This record gives sequence, C-alpha cells and structure tokens, in this order.
Amino acid sequence: MGKGEEGEPHHTHEKNDEVDMELFKFHSVAYRVINHIDDTPPPESADPTYTDWKELDALVSQWIYSTVSDDLLTRILDTEASARTTWLKLEKIFLSNKKAKAAALETRFVNLTLAACSSVDDYCKQLKDIANQLDDVDEPVTESRLVLQLVRGLSQEYDTTASLINSQDADWDLARSMLNDEVIRQAARQQQSSSVLVASTVPNSTTQSQQPSAATSSPDNTTATNSGSYQSNYRGRGRGKHG
Repeated sequence: MGKGEEGEPHHTHEKNDEVDMELFKFHSVAYRVINHIDDTPPPESADPTYTDWKELDALVSQWIYSTVSDDLLTRILDTEASARTTWLKLEKIFLSNKKAKAAALETRFVNLTLAACSSVDDYCKQLKDIANQLDDVDEPVTESRLVLQLVRGLSQEYDTTASLINSQDADWDLARSMLNDEVIRQAARQQQSSSVLVASTVPNSTTQSQQPSAATSSPDNTTATNSGSYQSNYRGRGRGKHG
C-alpha cells in the first residue's frame, strides 16, 4: 500500500477475498487515522472539529472499500456508515470464516509435496506461505512442525538429506540450506555424467567413420583384378598379331 498523488494509500489491482487487516492497521497508524477504526469515540456533532473529522472518516472508509474484493464490497458498502462500523463488519465476516479457512489451509499444508512444485525453492516458499496464512487465522505452525512437513514432502532422491535434517534436528533455515546444497550437488553430478557420456560416444563415432566400407576393395583383390585384366589384354593382342 503506497501513497497516491493526493496523499491516500493506493493498492494493487489484484484483490484478495480478505483484507490484510493487520497491514491496514499498520498504515492507519502511519497516516494517523487509527482512531477512525478503533474504539475511539468520534467528536460530538456540535464540536468545531466534527466537520473535518467527518471528511477524514469518509476518506478512511474509501480506503477500506478500495482494498477489498468486489464480492466483499457488496457486503459491507454503506455510504452512511462510519469507518469504524465498516471495520467491524469486516471483522465479523473474517471471524466467521476463520475456522473454515483454517481447515482448508491445514489440508493444503499436510498434502503439499515437492513433486507438486516446480523446484525446491518453490516448494519451500509455498510451505512457508501456507504456514504464515495459518498463523493469520490463529492456527500457528511451530518451526519443528514446519521442518517435519518439509521433510515429509520430499521426493525419494532427497532421502539422504532428509535423514540428515532429522538427525541434526535442523531448524527451518538450516534445513533449507541443506536442501539447496543437495540441489547444487545433484545438478553438478548430472552435468558431470552428461560430459562423460558425450566423451565416451565421440571416439566410437570416429572409429566407425574410419572403418572401410564393404564396397571398398582390399589391396589383394585390387592386385588380382588388375593382373587378370593385364593377362586378358595380353592374350588379345597376341591373337591379333597372328591374324
């Protein structure tokens, strides 16, 4: 959430089904409008500051509306409501959906495997992202469980590294480092194997190209052929003279 041309936070075009409420609160503090969404009472309508407060409150409501998805917007939009009232609506919606979301995230977490990801880095990133989302819905994942799930979802070629991670009781950062080292080692070994294969096939191709073909006559056959031709010509010339 950055700062727009007129001082308001602007948002990316991509909308999520839920607002990142903690991040919105953070920006509300930075822009000194947190009192419009917390339980701070508004000024009385007769207060000289009420008009300015009302205008700023409408701006905060606008920021909230611009953050949520279109589907969620239809559920909370109320131009007569204060920013605090709109915020409470969001909290109620999120709390009611929290358990269902936690169950879905838990299923994704335990079923994610390296085979379903594009790389080891992608696998680690997705696993960590799901763990963070579980923490957001008050279902935190401990580091030891995160590492355990990381090992559980590895492919067979990482069995040795998985055993080392378990035996060393590695934390998340160490486990990722060990996996990255193994990726580098396997890539180097594969490259070396490819080089050896190419080197072993080149001499065979050269040898085959140097072998004479079946159509090529041996020196002995060539000599015999030439000798026969010479004798035939010689006899022919002899008969011609006698004639």
